[in-house]
Amino acid sequence: MPRPGLAPKEDEPETPTDLDLRDLPRAVRAELRGLTPELAQVVGSHLLMAGQLIETDPKLAYAHAEAARRRAARLSITREATGEAAYAAGEYQVALHEFRALRRMNGGTEFLAAMADCERALGRPDKALKLIREGIDAQPDFNQRVELRLVEAGCRVDLRQTPEALRLLKNEIEASAGRGSRGARARLRYGYADLLERTGDAESAEKWFAAAAALDTDGETDADDRVAALQGLVLEVDEDALVGEPEPVEEAEEAEEAEEAVQADAEPAAAEVDGAAQPDAEEADADEPEEDPRDEQPSEKDGEDAR
Repeated sequence: MPRPGLAPKEDEPETPTDLDLRDLPRAVRAELRGLTPELAQVVGSHLLMAGQLIETDPKLAYAHAEAARRRAARLSITREATGEAAYAAGEYQVALHEFRALRRMNGGTEFLAAMADCERALGRPDKALKLIREGIDAQPDFNQRVELRLVEAGCRVDLRQTPEALRLLKNEIEASAGRGSRGARARLRYGYADLLERTGDAESAEKWFAAAAALDTDGETDADDRVAALQGLVLEVDEDALVGEPEPVEEAEEAEEAEEAVQADAEPAAAEVDGAAQPDAEEADADEPEEDPRDEQPSEKDGEDAR
């Protein structure tokens, strides 16, 4: 008979038994030390499995994260894992609830872009814009600012303000030329290119997708495929035949030079952006009640009383 707090719920996945908790980040292991060893093993195993599945099976990742949260809801790491997994699985109301809980626990602003995107997904773009203004006013780092601007552009499109969305992204690109991580700069250019294509400007979209591809060395986006699609190219490659074949040095150098040339042609020179006033969104309605959106509202003491 499992000890109280350790027994699985009827609708949760089994606790993994073959995982090494040393694979968890050090900060996560530090939080788990506040639990009994047996409870820490169960919670940590679910967290580790959630992290491994979030890219390939977000719904199952969410189930594992929720299993960890049920047993240790007072730990910020279980709330963060549940919020991120719920967001990936499209459970936006749950994700919003968890991100709000994290803000109360930690007081940070790093989840404002995700919270705003949840509000947008739930059909509340005005509330999303309110969160975005709060995030921008907090002077976030470059990566967070890019995510906020991308969500803001999406809200403007939802509100049928597409020209304003294009202006926002173009100004952000010009103001941030040469700054920030390559990944964030690639996402910003990709978002701008995607919006250009949706508005019918295929020629400009192709250039900006190419600029994004030149920066996206980690393959976070499908910018290369978008360029090929706009050029009318369909490439059929036998990937199995290419395994283990190194790219010729000369071809790699030529590809790198081509990427740099495309980016130089596509990106406008960095310019100081006038502090143009943003159109005021309608004042958001009062915040939604903080009730847990899940049907069953587990006690935050579940599992932890077993310590």
